[in-house]
Amino acid sequence: MNQDLLRSLVWTDYKLAVLFTVLIPLVLIIWAAFKRSEAMVRLLIIYWRVSSLLAITVYLMIPQLPISFLTGMTARIMIPLSLWFWVDLNEEIKDRPDTPLKWTLTSWRWAITIYCVLGVIASIPFLPCSFIPGEIAKPTCQVWLEAPLAFKDIFHPNTAPGVLGFFGAFGLFIYTLYLAYFVFVRLGKQGRSALEQ
Repeated sequence: MNQDLLRSLVWTDYKLAVLFTVLIPLVLIIWAAFKRSEAMVRLLIIYWRVSSLLAITVYLMIPQLPISFLTGMTARIMIPLSLWFWVDLNEEIKDRPDTPLKWTLTSWRWAITIYCVLGVIASIPFLPCSFIPGEIAKPTCQVWLEAPLAFKDIFHPNTAPGVLGFFGAFGLFIYTLYLAYFVFVRLGKQGRSALEQ
Protein backbone atom coordinates (compact mmCIF):
# COMPACT_ATOMS: atom_id res chain seq x y z
CA MET A 1 0.00 0.00 0.00
CA ASN A 2 1.16 3.50 -0.79
CA GLN A 3 2.69 5.11 2.32
CA ASP A 4 0.82 8.39 1.88
CA LEU A 5 -2.50 6.58 1.54
CA LEU A 6 -1.72 4.47 4.61
CA ARG A 7 -0.81 7.60 6.60
CA SER A 8 -4.07 9.26 5.56
CA LEU A 9 -6.11 6.18 6.59
CA VAL A 10 -4.30 5.86 9.92
CA TRP A 11 -4.84 9.53 10.80
CA THR A 12 -8.51 9.20 9.80
CA ASP A 13 -8.77 6.22 12.13
CA TYR A 14 -7.31 8.21 15.02
CA LYS A 15 -9.75 11.07 14.36
CA LEU A 16 -12.69 8.64 14.29
CA ALA A 17 -11.38 7.07 17.50
CA VAL A 18 -11.43 10.45 19.26
CA LEU A 19 -15.00 11.00 18.06
CA PHE A 20 -16.43 7.54 18.79
CA THR A 21 -14.42 6.54 21.85
CA VAL A 22 -13.99 9.86 23.68
CA LEU A 23 -16.24 12.73 22.64
CA ILE A 24 -19.57 10.97 22.05
CA PRO A 25 -19.40 8.76 25.17
CA LEU A 26 -18.38 11.78 27.24
CA VAL A 27 -21.46 13.67 26.06
CA LEU A 28 -23.61 10.56 26.61
CA ILE A 29 -22.52 9.96 30.20
CA ILE A 30 -23.12 13.61 31.12
CA TRP A 31 -26.50 13.53 29.37
CA ALA A 32 -27.49 10.23 31.02
CA ALA A 33 -26.46 11.49 34.46
CA PHE A 34 -28.45 14.68 33.92
CA LYS A 35 -31.51 12.61 32.90
CA ARG A 36 -30.91 10.26 35.86
CA SER A 37 -30.81 7.18 33.66
CA GLU A 38 -29.06 4.79 36.01
CA ALA A 39 -28.78 1.89 33.53
CA MET A 40 -27.21 4.09 30.87
CA VAL A 41 -24.80 5.64 33.35
CA ARG A 42 -23.77 2.15 34.56
CA LEU A 43 -23.26 0.98 30.98
CA LEU A 44 -21.14 4.02 30.18
CA ILE A 45 -19.05 3.63 33.34
CA ILE A 46 -18.33 0.05 32.27
CA TYR A 47 -17.48 1.36 28.81
CA TRP A 48 -14.99 3.90 30.22
CA ARG A 49 -13.31 1.22 32.33
CA VAL A 50 -12.90 -1.09 29.35
CA SER A 51 -11.92 1.61 26.86
CA SER A 52 -9.16 2.84 29.16
CA LEU A 53 -7.09 0.20 27.36
CA LEU A 54 -7.04 2.59 24.38
CA ALA A 55 -5.42 5.29 26.53
CA ILE A 56 -2.93 2.73 27.82
CA THR A 57 -2.18 1.79 24.20
CA VAL A 58 -1.36 5.41 23.34
CA TYR A 59 1.13 5.58 26.22
CA LEU A 60 2.67 2.26 25.14
CA MET A 61 3.04 3.55 21.57
CA ILE A 62 4.93 6.69 22.61
CA PRO A 63 8.15 4.76 23.43
CA GLN A 64 7.39 2.34 20.54
CA LEU A 65 6.65 -0.73 22.64
CA PRO A 66 5.56 -3.52 20.26
CA ILE A 67 2.85 -4.81 22.63
CA SER A 68 0.89 -1.62 21.89
CA PHE A 69 -0.33 -3.05 18.57
CA LEU A 70 -1.77 -6.05 20.41
CA THR A 71 -3.39 -3.95 23.16
CA GLY A 72 -4.96 -1.67 20.56
CA MET A 73 -6.58 -4.63 18.82
CA THR A 74 -7.67 -6.13 22.14
CA ALA A 75 -9.35 -2.86 23.12
CA ARG A 76 -11.33 -2.88 19.86
CA ILE A 77 -12.54 -6.39 20.63
CA MET A 78 -13.44 -5.68 24.25
CA ILE A 79 -15.30 -2.38 23.70
CA PRO A 80 -18.27 -3.86 21.77
CA LEU A 81 -18.37 -6.80 24.19
CA SER A 82 -18.63 -4.41 27.14
CA LEU A 83 -21.50 -2.53 25.49
CA TRP A 84 -23.70 -5.54 24.65
CA PHE A 85 -22.72 -8.15 27.28
CA TRP A 86 -24.96 -7.09 30.17
CA VAL A 87 -28.44 -8.66 30.04
CA ASP A 88 -29.92 -6.52 32.81
CA LEU A 89 -28.67 -3.22 31.38
CA ASN A 90 -29.78 -4.16 27.87
CA GLU A 91 -33.29 -4.94 29.18
CA GLU A 92 -33.50 -1.75 31.24
CA ILE A 93 -32.41 0.38 28.29
CA LYS A 94 -34.74 -1.45 25.90
CA ASP A 95 -37.71 -0.96 28.24
CA ARG A 96 -37.15 2.79 28.57
CA PRO A 97 -39.51 5.02 26.61
CA ASP A 98 -38.16 6.26 23.30
CA THR A 99 -36.27 9.50 23.90
CA PRO A 100 -33.49 11.33 22.08
CA LEU A 101 -31.05 10.02 24.70
CA LYS A 102 -32.08 6.40 24.15
CA TRP A 103 -31.92 6.81 20.38
CA THR A 104 -28.48 8.47 20.57
CA LEU A 105 -27.07 5.82 22.92
CA THR A 106 -28.39 2.98 20.77
CA SER A 107 -27.07 4.60 17.58
CA TRP A 108 -23.67 5.13 19.18
CA ARG A 109 -23.54 1.52 20.43
CA TRP A 110 -24.12 0.24 16.89
CA ALA A 111 -21.74 2.78 15.34
CA ILE A 112 -18.87 2.01 17.72
CA THR A 113 -19.46 -1.72 17.31
CA ILE A 114 -19.15 -1.42 13.53
CA TYR A 115 -16.14 0.90 13.91
CA CYS A 116 -14.39 -1.55 16.26
CA VAL A 117 -15.11 -4.61 14.09
CA LEU A 118 -13.73 -2.83 11.01
CA GLY A 119 -10.79 -1.64 13.11
CA VAL A 120 -9.96 -5.19 14.20
CA ILE A 121 -10.06 -6.40 10.59
CA ALA A 122 -7.87 -3.48 9.47
CA SER A 123 -5.41 -4.12 12.34
CA ILE A 124 -4.70 -7.74 11.41
CA PRO A 125 -2.00 -6.91 8.81
CA PHE A 126 -0.16 -4.85 11.44
CA LEU A 127 -0.01 -7.54 14.14
CA PRO A 128 3.54 -8.48 13.06
CA CYS A 129 4.52 -5.09 14.52
CA SER A 130 3.86 -6.73 17.91
CA PHE A 131 5.39 -10.15 17.38
CA ILE A 132 8.30 -9.99 14.96
CA PRO A 133 11.48 -8.50 16.46
CA GLY A 134 12.49 -5.30 14.69
CA GLU A 135 9.25 -5.10 12.69
CA ILE A 136 8.11 -2.01 14.59
CA ALA A 137 10.93 -0.02 12.94
CA LYS A 138 9.40 -0.54 9.48
CA PRO A 139 7.53 2.40 7.92
CA THR A 140 4.17 0.58 7.94
CA CYS A 141 4.38 0.22 11.74
CA GLN A 142 5.89 3.66 12.30
CA VAL A 143 2.86 5.33 10.68
CA TRP A 144 0.73 4.13 13.62
CA LEU A 145 3.09 5.79 16.09
CA GLU A 146 2.85 9.30 14.60
CA ALA A 147 -0.42 10.28 16.31
CA PRO A 148 0.69 9.11 19.79
CA LEU A 149 3.93 11.06 19.34
CA ALA A 150 1.92 14.15 18.35
CA PHE A 151 -0.20 13.59 21.48
CA LYS A 152 3.00 13.48 23.53
CA ASP A 153 4.24 16.72 21.97
CA ILE A 154 0.98 18.47 22.90
CA PHE A 155 0.29 17.09 26.39
CA HIS A 156 3.71 15.90 27.64
CA PRO A 157 6.29 17.96 25.74
CA ASN A 158 8.96 17.78 28.45
CA THR A 159 8.49 14.16 29.50
CA ALA A 160 10.76 11.40 28.23
CA PRO A 161 9.02 8.72 26.13
CA GLY A 162 10.39 6.04 28.46
CA VAL A 163 8.65 7.62 31.46
CA LEU A 164 5.33 7.70 29.63
CA GLY A 165 5.91 4.12 28.51
CA PHE A 166 6.46 3.12 32.13
CA PHE A 167 3.09 4.62 33.07
CA GLY A 168 1.53 2.83 30.11
CA ALA A 169 3.09 -0.49 31.18
CA PHE A 170 2.00 0.04 34.78
CA GLY A 171 -1.52 0.86 33.59
CA LEU A 172 -1.52 -2.33 31.49
CA PHE A 173 -0.42 -4.34 34.53
CA ILE A 174 -3.26 -2.95 36.67
CA TYR A 175 -5.74 -3.37 33.80
CA THR A 176 -4.69 -7.03 33.36
CA LEU A 177 -5.07 -7.71 37.09
CA TYR A 178 -8.55 -6.17 37.12
CA LEU A 179 -9.56 -8.09 33.98
CA ALA A 180 -8.31 -11.37 35.48
CA TYR A 181 -10.25 -10.66 38.69
CA PHE A 182 -13.38 -9.93 36.67
CA VAL A 183 -13.10 -13.05 34.48
CA PHE A 184 -12.10 -15.52 37.19
CA VAL A 185 -14.00 -14.17 40.22
CA ARG A 186 -16.80 -11.69 39.49
CA LEU A 187 -18.07 -13.22 36.25
CA GLY A 188 -18.70 -16.56 37.95
CA LYS A 189 -20.65 -14.88 40.74
CA GLN A 190 -22.74 -12.38 38.81
CA GLY A 191 -22.85 -13.74 35.27
CA ARG A 192 -24.12 -11.25 32.71
CA SER A 193 -25.61 -8.94 35.32
CA ALA A 194 -23.97 -5.56 35.78
CA LEU A 195 -25.51 -5.13 39.22
CA GLU A 196 -22.96 -5.31 42.02
CA GLN A 197 -23.37 -8.39 44.18
